[in-house]
This record gives sequence, C-alpha cells and structure tokens, in this order.
Amino acid sequence: MTTKPFYSLLLIILCISCSTDQSTTTTPASTTTYFPPTSGSSWETQSITNLNWKQEAVQPLLDYLALKNSKSFIILINGRIVLENYFNGHTATTIWYWASAGKTLTATLTGIAEQEGYLSINNKVSDYIGTGWTSIPLAKENLITNKHLLSMTSGLEDIDNGDAVDPASLTYKADAGTRWAYHNVYVKLQDIIAKATNQTWNNYFNTRLRDKIGMDGTWFQSGNNSVYASTTRSMARFGLLMANKGKWENSIILNENYFNAATTSSQNINLGYGYLWWLNGKSSFHLPQSQLQFSGSIIPSAPNDMFMALGKNDQKIYIIPSKNMVVIRMGDAADNVNLALSDFDNVLWQKINALYQ
Repeated sequence: MTTKPFYSLLLIILCISCSTDQSTTTTPASTTTYFPPTSGSSWETQSITNLNWKQEAVQPLLDYLALKNSKSFIILINGRIVLENYFNGHTATTIWYWASAGKTLTATLTGIAEQEGYLSINNKVSDYIGTGWTSIPLAKENLITNKHLLSMTSGLEDIDNGDAVDPASLTYKADAGTRWAYHNVYVKLQDIIAKATNQTWNNYFNTRLRDKIGMDGTWFQSGNNSVYASTTRSMARFGLLMANKGKWENSIILNENYFNAATTSSQNINLGYGYLWWLNGKSSFHLPQSQLQFSGSIIPSAPNDMFMALGKNDQKIYIIPSKNMVVIRMGDAADNVNLALSDFDNVLWQKINALYQ
C-alpha cells in the first residue's frame, strides 16, 4: 500500500481533528468489561499498581516505542486504559491513518451486512456488482465469492501497479480458493456492500459501526486504496468491540458466529489468516507479497491466541482474548521496512511481556 498520495489529505483531516481534552478516571482492579461512553472523552483507567504489573518495565517500553518512530500507544485491560502515550509530536486528538489495519473494518461491515440480510459471503461477487469486474473468463470470474475476497483467495494475479482494481488489472492466476495471495481486490467488498444496501459505503459504515461505538474518523482515497483515519482512541474502541466478540455493552454490533469465523483460519493455505485478520499461534503462515510458507507463529513472543489488524508502517491492533487485552500502536515505520510485519512486532512484545511476567 503506497502512502505518499494521502499526506495532503491527511493534513486536511488533521485540521478538522477535535480538540477536546481526553479525561480519565482510575478505578480499582476489576474483571468486568468497561465500555467508554459513545460521546464525550471520559474513559476509565486501570493503574499498573492495581494490576500488579512492573512499573520498572514501563519506561523501557516507552523508550523503545519513541525510538521506533511511534506516534501513539494504548493498552486496554478489560476495556480500561492502562497505558496511553503519545510521541514525536502526536497528541490524543491527532488523526492518523490505519493503512491495511483498516481491512478489518471492511471485514466487520461485511459481517454486519450479512446479518442484516443484504448479502451472503458465500455468494459470488458478480451477484452484487455484475459480471465483467475482472478481465478473466466469465466461468472463472463466477467462481469468486465474497468469502474469497475476505480470505485473500480470489485467485487473481498479483499486481504491481499500485494495487489497481480495474478490470484490466484483475487477471487470472488460479481458480478461486486454490491460492492465497495478499491482494487489494478486497476493496470490492465496499462496492458490494454499497450495492447490496443501496447506500454509500461511508453512510453504511458510519451508521452501523462508527457511530454505534463512538468512533471518530473518516475514509479517504489514497490512489487505489480506501484508507481509514482516526484518533488512536477510536482505533482502541474498535479493538475493544472485537475483544468483546462484536458486542458493545448490551448491543450486538456483529454477531458472534461471524466474529468466530473471521478470527479463525479461513482456509488451509495460510493458517495465519482469517477474514482480513491476522492470526497468531498457528503452525504456519504466509506473509504479504510472498508465496513462501513459514513454520511457527507470526509473532513468537506474543500470546498464541492473539489476532491482529496490521497495516503498513506498523499500524497495529493486537487483541488477546486470554488476557482481556487490546494493544494499539500508530506511527511511522519502525525500521523503514514498510511491511505490515517486521521484527518490530517481536521485540515490542518482549517489552510488553516484561510488564507482567
């Protein structure tokens, strides 16, 4: 995913960023899940001391994050903020892009549209946006379902021209479902949802997800990519929703059956991939832009039950069900590698582990 085209747009978005103070209230240690109000800036906190975590491990973690070009970092436990830090000129009200971490927003909206009866992920893409959306033979195109877009198994040829998704750029490589390849064609799900619901993508997203959990932010185009940008707390709100299996307090935003399918292996080629979510702790995995299979967990130092939204320049949502934990990192590339996955993840988790091990 290229980032240069959106910097001017990002500056515009920054100008309309809210300027309200972020307020917090520290509460005693609790195992109940807390959800911040959907309006205002109050958010309960949980202290390192109450959790019996190691205060001496905090500063090495923050120093590492600052050194590695981070802009913001949040840890939630049971929905409460344990750490919230901003670096390198960033503030709590600064908007930042999610990059490919925002793919999980599209996956979530697909599940919401399905539960509302607008679509089925098992139906073919052409049922919603018509035939001829690729340049491959019709019989092959009709093999491609919405689920293939969610699982990155469309079978379309890998592309190098800015992730274009016009028909001429979408050519045949293999039958759908037989090959895993990280591909920008997933954005067609946004067109599918717009057609199926007879609404704009932005309107459906805002009313069905963003506004229901109190997120801020907006979508914008960066070349051929649809990119979301928001404050760090809004990314944390989405992480909290998914940590609670699609439920916000007493409201079901996303049904649990779809959530479970989205956060388990979606196919048997890349076990480390769900529905646009990355999955830790599997026996093998593939990386973007690679057909190589690697043995072991994606992030060996992180919990095995962790699932992740990962974006270029190290945008991160880590969700760890066994610890009721959500971890958010936004910023520039940690090591100028510009890949969704880098050694930064492994070292960062060694620093996080030091807080409580």
